[in-house]
Amino acid sequence: MTGARYVILGLAQARSPWFREVAQWANTGAVSAEFVKCVSGEEVRARLASGRPFSALLIDSTLPALDRDLIDTAGQVNCPVIVVGDVRPGRDWIVLGAAALLSDHFDRKDLIEALAARAHMIGRADRAPAAASDEATGWRAPVVAVTGPGGTGASTVAIALAQGLSQDVRLRGSVLLADFRLRAELAMLHDARDVVPGVQELVDAFRAGHPTANEVRALTFAVPERGYSLLLGLRRSRAWSTVRPRSFESAFAGLRCAHQVIVADVDRDVEGEDEGGSADVEERHVMARTVMAQAEAIMVVGLPGMKGLHSLIGVMTDLLDYGIPGARIVPVINRAPRGARWRAELAHTMAQLLPAFAGAGMGSPVFTPERRVGEALRDGVALPDGLAAPLVGAYRAAVARARSEARRPDVPQAVRPGAVGAWTVDPAGEAS
Repeated sequence: MTGARYVILGLAQARSPWFREVAQWANTGAVSAEFVKCVSGEEVRARLASGRPFSALLIDSTLPALDRDLIDTAGQVNCPVIVVGDVRPGRDWIVLGAAALLSDHFDRKDLIEALAARAHMIGRADRAPAAASDEATGWRAPVVAVTGPGGTGASTVAIALAQGLSQDVRLRGSVLLADFRLRAELAMLHDARDVVPGVQELVDAFRAGHPTANEVRALTFAVPERGYSLLLGLRRSRAWSTVRPRSFESAFAGLRCAHQVIVADVDRDVEGEDEGGSADVEERHVMARTVMAQAEAIMVVGLPGMKGLHSLIGVMTDLLDYGIPGARIVPVINRAPRGARWRAELAHTMAQLLPAFAGAGMGSPVFTPERRVGEALRDGVALPDGLAAPLVGAYRAAVARARSEARRPDVPQAVRPGAVGAWTVDPAGEAS
């Protein structure tokens, strides 16, 4: 390739010897490379996102900027990461996606061999290569997300569902209730004396490591009176900035590998960069977006009444717009009236307010009656079985619908005459 050379990004500690030597080799032609020095992890990310192709990223192993997210960001533009320096205990950069390791005292031959084996030369007119794929393998526990507008009792519904699933002897002790809300309240509802470990410690463990299933379970708390385990949430809502997207995705996958069922209490907001025009908005909602996208069932909790139904329909509409199949959405009317006529009227009203309700394949609404759950939460005892039973049944029906939808082959669908529009003639006399 005429004019081809390696284009190398570099990030190291100040006055690092190898950083200076690589620059000298590139300037003198000892290595056919262009060396682009960076002063921070933010600059590395900006250059990777610029659209310019890079052959490799050389980065010091002691820098805080080096983590799973940076390696993944580089991998998305096919820029292999070469870590320089000794590997600290508990951190296997190769497992986390790095292409190669070099010692602090590598020579020119070591660098050339590493580049020849892992990197690609770039011509003057080359474009950024396509992103590499990341294929997930292994066991993944089913996930049910519970969300809803504030004040509807969504967290209580999540507790009741986790308790109901734990009553199955096959799942006893392997159900996880996880708090993924920005304003986490499950610690308060469980009267947790300790506030650590929680989501922040879990994500940090996966930021630069690959914990085992036992190590993941060690970050949760047992709730023996209800039969499940609990993952505490953020200690402060502003701590969302410490939850990096790729690290959270890996942490969530680790949770799914370590448990049989996960009940996730999440926020209703799934707005991302495409909708809000801000990458910060998407990162703020990364927990809800990740969980919703992977959940087999999403229970949306609302209250009866004009305001309650309006808010419930709004959340379900947002989920449908986000791309969630209707078969996975389960509307839950909390503190519902007991009369059959009132419940039928609520279901009919929902169908009118959400025209896509029938066509989206959603199940029938679940009605949970008013129960004295405040005393049970205060005393730390099990919630009434009458609250958990309908939720468990609705969850299993939603999972069955989702799996049936996934197995359904792509076949031609019958189209009702007139459903796809009609021929018209414009003033120029042309059909359209």
